[in-house]
Amino acid sequence: QVQLVESGGGLVQAGGSLRLSCAASGRTFISYAMGWFRQAPGKEREFVSGINWSGASTDYADSVKGRFTISRDNAQNTVYLQMNSLKPEDTAVYYCAGAPRRVGVPVESYEYDYWGQGTQVTVSS
Repeated sequence: QVQLVESGGGLVQAGGSLRLSCAASGRTFISYAMGWFRQAPGKEREFVSGINWSGASTDYADSVKGRFTISRDNAQNTVYLQMNSLKPEDTAVYYCAGAPRRVGVPVESYEYDYWGQGTQVTVSS
């Protein structure tokens, strides 16, 4: 069992930056691929970024490539999402998710077993 708690969301102007954190409980964090998803009002949840268990492999949605960076600190059981050059269309609730696998980076929500409660990111124009 893994519990995930996101933090770092907030209100920022377009062009600004935010860093989201996701703290995981449990000693099996290193066995999990981790991902960030987001859901805007009236839209389906979408994949933003993912990272494999070691941090050696990452994946990004086309809409955030070059602006967002995912990383993880296995010693601290934490995964991060650095978001730069934010746009109003990045406004959404951002969710951290964990998938118990050590191969690859899952990009579909059904591949993830554990989810955080979400943190709101609002980008003003």
